[in-house]
Amino acid sequence: MEGGAAANSDTTAGGAAAATGGVQIKPSRRLPDFLQSVNLKYVKLGYHYLMSHLLTLCLIPLMAVIMVEVGQMNPEDVRQLWLHLQYNLVSVIVCSAFLVFGSTLYIMTRPRPVYLVDYSCYRPPSRLQVRSDQFMEHSRLTGDFDDASLEFQRKIVERSGLGDETYVPEAMHYLPPRPSMAAAREEAEQVMFGALDNLFANTSVKPKDIGILVVNCSLFNPTPSLSAMIVNKYKLRGNIRSFNLGGMGCSAGVIAVDLAKDLLQVHRNTYAVVVSTENITQNWYFGNRKSMLIPNCLFRVGGAAVLLSNKSADRRRSKYKLVHVVRTHKGAEDTAFRCVYQEQDDAGKVGVSLSKDLMAIAGGALKTNITTLGPLVLPISEQLLFFVTLVAKKLFNAKVKPYIPDFKLAFDHFCIHAGGRAVIDELEKNLQLMPVHVEASRMSLHRFGNTSSSSIWYELAYTEAKGRMRKGHRVWQIAFGSGFKCNSAVWEALRHVKPSPKGPWEDCIDRYPVQTVS
Repeated sequence: MEGGAAANSDTTAGGAAAATGGVQIKPSRRLPDFLQSVNLKYVKLGYHYLMSHLLTLCLIPLMAVIMVEVGQMNPEDVRQLWLHLQYNLVSVIVCSAFLVFGSTLYIMTRPRPVYLVDYSCYRPPSRLQVRSDQFMEHSRLTGDFDDASLEFQRKIVERSGLGDETYVPEAMHYLPPRPSMAAAREEAEQVMFGALDNLFANTSVKPKDIGILVVNCSLFNPTPSLSAMIVNKYKLRGNIRSFNLGGMGCSAGVIAVDLAKDLLQVHRNTYAVVVSTENITQNWYFGNRKSMLIPNCLFRVGGAAVLLSNKSADRRRSKYKLVHVVRTHKGAEDTAFRCVYQEQDDAGKVGVSLSKDLMAIAGGALKTNITTLGPLVLPISEQLLFFVTLVAKKLFNAKVKPYIPDFKLAFDHFCIHAGGRAVIDELEKNLQLMPVHVEASRMSLHRFGNTSSSSIWYELAYTEAKGRMRKGHRVWQIAFGSGFKCNSAVWEALRHVKPSPKGPWEDCIDRYPVQTVS
């Protein structure tokens, strides 16, 4: 399962304090203080506008000067200029040749755009739903957990942010549970084939047209592989480039997209399918070590299939264009490497252990990731503020707080991996986001639970179902995973995006957002 998942166990990170900790203002000073805050707000908006349009504002006077000078030229000056150009015809031809050669070279070597034609998120049948009280009663009746473990799970479930409509695999609905290789294969087939059937139906793409297949699932890696199961089911062509990624945690969905993107730079005029999922059936923990019980409370059934293309003809019908992928790996640090670790407990039962340092490690990975991502996406105004603050702190030892860039100026929508409530709380606080920016993440966690690497696609589907995605909007998908990794993908909407048929929110979007645990 995965690292991001874990951060779940917990309380909100200072939100209540922020809400109630305002300074008492004397009645006589309320209006001036209000006016001052309004003035500062508009000063900052004016600064961002000035820096964003600085080049245009500088070019306007220059163009005005050129036009005035041209207007003052007499016919004789114009004739002399034309004669001068005739005498330098060779220079003009040489410059034109270099310009044509350079333009051709750029067009031939530039990165190919990667388009997201469509994607599909799997919605399990209602018979697999589990309520919180059912989950606890089932855990008690299995007889595998002592009283302390049951109480610990009860607290986690209460604080997790999960609702009563999430799904667990069929093997976990039996008493006692029936985990087996056959049941795990059945779960994988239901999720992957369910998402792919809907994807092929919505896009009218034939399976034989797929040239690249990338599948990621962290904990279930049978032989033949999951990618081979898909090849066999849909009779994909014999020369398909297929890849199966295992053990990479909840951030593997972005890794799979990055791999597909690189392959699409090499192989012309083809489609790539990315399938992201996790398998729970054989990875349920039946012991009493608390650090291994958290995944039971958070992970639920889910998966997504994504269709990517490098065909220029697909731009018109595609939903998004891939803009950036930034990957951060902290595996060289021992504490980061072991913070999400699959192992046996003292009784020999296998589970995924989550370190108490997980949130701190995730924070460090996030800082490294956004340090790389920031210059690629932030407006120049934010980059200058960050640079000036850094110089003042490093060179002049000024006592100033590190400037946190305003990523709301770079992105319109945020898809934060729904690993747990604490993960979303921390990113909302540290990135200074508004509740609407994390709404998709909280609602996906509530409705579907932690679906591992596919959670960012359920969140994107939520934004579309709400009718909020407009042409030109930018989306930031960010996920955390064992290893320890933090990965980001940036997409740009190519049109006003509407939800695809049989989407995961089709039957319930009118009920959302709902009030979640605080």
